[in-house]
Amino acid sequence: GPLFFFLPQAGQMQLTQDLELFPDQSVTQLLFRDVKNCAELRKMLKVYLSLFPLLPKVVDLFQTLVAANKAVHLQKVGKMKTRSLYSEIIFSLSPTNNISEAFRRFGVSDSDSAVLVVLVHNKEDIFNKDDVTSKVDGQQIPADQISTLSDMAKIKKLYKVTPQEEKCGTVLDAAVLRMAAKEVV
Repeated sequence: GPLFFFLPQAGQMQLTQDLELFPDQSVTQLLFRDVKNCAELRKMLKVYLSLFPLLPKVVDLFQTLVAANKAVHLQKVGKMKTRSLYSEIIFSLSPTNNISEAFRRFGVSDSDSAVLVVLVHNKEDIFNKDDVTSKVDGQQIPADQISTLSDMAKIKKLYKVTPQEEKCGTVLDAAVLRMAAKEVV
């Protein structure tokens, strides 16, 4: 059936949404700018890849919600192509089937100054935001401001968005279409 996502009011610092296909699971997204410790976070993530993905190259929170739904589904059916749920989210964002390219393009780099943190957790779990905010040396801003930090030119190039597509839809539409289409191409 169709997927329905309920978007909370604009301006919330973090966005927590239930996964439509897995109502016991939620996704929380937190956005940071002026991040000064991306290199340190990257090293930490290599050790604890199950911590959270840092995604500097995203158009909209819906895009990561789609990727999280897909990753959780693949985890539940035992069909993940990567080693952890969070690496699967990064891979799910990619328009190609090349895992190392997905990490290179969508993972955080030492020079990034904005990161989106995506956490998948049981709905009943008490979510402790400080576990994340204490690790990121940057300013947290409302999660729905992601488009103000997105490098649209880079994103259009990543997803090979054509001018014709932009006339009839959005960059987000094109990105989500590429994410979905990689399974059938």
